[in-house]
Amino acid sequence: MNASTASRPSTLRALFVSSRPISWVNTAYPFGAAYLLGSGVGVSVDDSSGGGGFSLVAFLVGVVYFLVPYNLAMYGINDVFDYESDLRNPRKGGVEGALLDKSVHRTTLWAVVVTNVPFLVALVVLGAVSGNGPWSWLVLAISVFAVIAYSAPGLRFKEKPFLDSLTSSTHFVSPAIYGLALAGPHWTGQLVAVCIAFFLWGVASHAFGAVQDVLADRAGGIGSVATVIGARATVRLAFVAYLVAGVALLFSAFPGPIAAVVVIPYALNVLPWWNITDQGAEAANAGWKRFLWINYLAGFIVTMALIAYAFTH
Repeated sequence: MNASTASRPSTLRALFVSSRPISWVNTAYPFGAAYLLGSGVGVSVDDSSGGGGFSLVAFLVGVVYFLVPYNLAMYGINDVFDYESDLRNPRKGGVEGALLDKSVHRTTLWAVVVTNVPFLVALVVLGAVSGNGPWSWLVLAISVFAVIAYSAPGLRFKEKPFLDSLTSSTHFVSPAIYGLALAGPHWTGQLVAVCIAFFLWGVASHAFGAVQDVLADRAGGIGSVATVIGARATVRLAFVAYLVAGVALLFSAFPGPIAAVVVIPYALNVLPWWNITDQGAEAANAGWKRFLWINYLAGFIVTMALIAYAFTH
């Protein structure tokens, strides 16, 4: 066995860890749910038909793309270009973020290209077949740009306070918007309310996540919403954003208002750090670890709400 063969498993493991498997569902689920509801499952299962309707091929390609390749791009690019600051961050090297050895940086970037481009080409073609090409292409382009711009040199939106949270939220909301754009539903004020609520949830979640890294980011010379306004103000911003997201859901179609209860555990999760100081900001990591598991509880509640929606419409 030669050296290159022996190192292959460790390289694959590094790519796997870098893609954050625990977070795969956070992007694949929004796309899948939005596409299913937007296309009206059962309206059409003819994959060759244009002008909308459900396409099994589009559904599967989109879910697989947003499940793995998209996350490898989002987190892999970040891990490569955040290497120096990650060395100073005690959270890195586990479920909360990979610490990629420099030897796999080039491989990671190539893996991002190789795994993403074929899916993106396929999705562009499927958009044309659906009859919703222009809008779906635009949303897909914004989604991919946000993934690259967040971490790539020359852009580094993650170092631009407030834009960092807006871009991060786009990472998770854009798959859902793309699913809707590909399906081509009739947009209503109630549907917009759901999207606004989801976006505010994303902003709040990123902001709270930035709190625990205040000291590490400042040491690494990285700006963020938390390094600018401080840990305490950021926690309070996240709390308010979660509550406003819940209010926005009250203006959505049934059972959307019921799903507004989802914001409660998130808001309660950040509340213990209402008066946190910058020096003690790393303690918020306990809340972030709970956040990762709250996502699964919220996903269950949202799934039940979607099932109820499917049976009442």
